[in-house]
Amino acid sequence: MSNTQIIMDYLSALSANNNREWYHANKDDYKQANAAFEQLLQTLILEIGTFDSSILHNNPKGLTFKLVRDTRFSHDKSPYNPAMRAHIGQKGKLPVPVGYYLMIKPGGESFFGGGLFADMFKDATKMVRDYIAGNGKEWERIIHEPDFEACFTVKGTALKNAPAGYEKEHPQVEYLKFKSWYVEYPLTDEEVRDTEVFVTKAVEVFHVMKPFNDYLNKGLAGFQMPVR
Repeated sequence: MSNTQIIMDYLSALSANNNREWYHANKDDYKQANAAFEQLLQTLILEIGTFDSSILHNNPKGLTFKLVRDTRFSHDKSPYNPAMRAHIGQKGKLPVPVGYYLMIKPGGESFFGGGLFADMFKDATKMVRDYIAGNGKEWERIIHEPDFEACFTVKGTALKNAPAGYEKEHPQVEYLKFKSWYVEYPLTDEEVRDTEVFVTKAVEVFHVMKPFNDYLNKGLAGFQMPVR
């Protein structure tokens, strides 16, 4: 069975039995799926590394997110998120510098992503805004590249009006309203279940995404993660 097949089968079963008893009774299946996911990440690190060597030092174990959900403020009290997620960046899974995100979740919810997803870092938002404000032509060129437009639309949480301190008439004012800037490429369950198709697609999509990530990372140069 292929890597992604093992992962999808386990996540589908967890989705149908989202409780602690089942999870603990099937710990071996989890370990097998997690090992398959880490192996998949190792393959992706090497493949992405052919066009972005800044991520080659990563160890797959340090890139993954837990299945356990924080249910304190959620109406949904199911204890697990039946998804395998990872961020392959220059500093591992930290959101900055921005890197390559992937989520495998059965039910047509899998996707490849990139850019700045987090909008709670005010410094990061301001740094990117300032960079777009001063480098608008380069921004437009990247997001209107035909290959980019074929894969992505830039998304993000946004203000209704231009933020204070920026020109209302700025050519990129629509993007200056954003607090986060990210892209997503959706995947069907069929595409995910075939490991070869999944890896090939990931490499193609992440390659197209790279100039967008690079642009944001230039704006985010020197950003310090807030200390808790």
